[in-house]
Amino acid sequence: MNLSREIRLAARPQGQPTAADFALATVEVPGEIADGQILVRNTWMSVDPYMRGRMDDVPSYIPPFRLGAPLEGSAVGEVVASNVPDVPVGATVSHFLGWREYAVLDAAAATVVDTSVAPADAYLGPLGATGLTAYAALTRTAPVREGDVVFISAAAGAVGSVAGQIARELGASRVIGSAGGPAKTKKLLDTFGYDAAIDYRAGGLPEQLAQAAPDGVDVYLDSVGGDHLQAAIGAIRPGGRIALVGAVSTYNSPTPPPGPDNLFQAAKQEATLRGMLVTSHLDLFPEWIGRAVPLLADGRLRTEQTVVDGVERAPEAFLGVLRGANTGKMLVRIP
Repeated sequence: MNLSREIRLAARPQGQPTAADFALATVEVPGEIADGQILVRNTWMSVDPYMRGRMDDVPSYIPPFRLGAPLEGSAVGEVVASNVPDVPVGATVSHFLGWREYAVLDAAAATVVDTSVAPADAYLGPLGATGLTAYAALTRTAPVREGDVVFISAAAGAVGSVAGQIARELGASRVIGSAGGPAKTKKLLDTFGYDAAIDYRAGGLPEQLAQAAPDGVDVYLDSVGGDHLQAAIGAIRPGGRIALVGAVSTYNSPTPPPGPDNLFQAAKQEATLRGMLVTSHLDLFPEWIGRAVPLLADGRLRTEQTVVDGVERAPEAFLGVLRGANTGKMLVRIP
């Protein structure tokens, strides 16, 4: 009889989550599965900033995690039992039942991925929802046009590290990224191809942005909110576009933080601020995969990972994402 370890939500955090908000549990893996189902041994799982919102019992675009139940999130793994002819044993699939070593799910909720063109873990990063987020944000939500100046926050993270390179492929004339600390800003320039890198921890974000983009910016991809959104609005050019993808700087605030106080600047510039949920753009997945696979293969799309080993360390990895401990995609490898 196989056993599976899983991470459950033990308590709803007040402000910054801690390790005490999670619990490690061991359950039996079912010996039989129903028709139409598959049993997957997870090998990789993702931790992402949006999961912080699901820890709170408040209405949102996705249901909150249930107390005492295993958490959920993107994962890839190997099918070890199947009652579906189209998803054979041995196939690699992506699905949404992460935070556990084994998952039983309907085959319709899984996607078979091609590990001959990219490793399995890539389907949680550049070929997964994070890569799609960057692509959809810069092609639909705040489309980049030839010659645009583009500013991207959290630029060394999972979405940002890909987004800067997508902006260049779409014809941006200058790509500026913001990250925390000299090591990350150096990575933006040396690895991810940014033209300028802002260290927000050094202070003076509006002044640094003005120096990097003296004539302003046309497109801003916002994953941070707060002071970054305010600085971007202050620098936006006429007809500028802002994609509101995330606001990680506000996720742990016990009370709603004040919003930007310069929104009328966006009105004067006839700028567009548009929210973006990746789940509204899943139809773009084939298009993005078709573009991304050759970019990865020939090295034009560079990616990095921060890897933590063992499902028991998934909370540690998640807490690390919230404080910016990762470069590129934060993943948990499950032996």
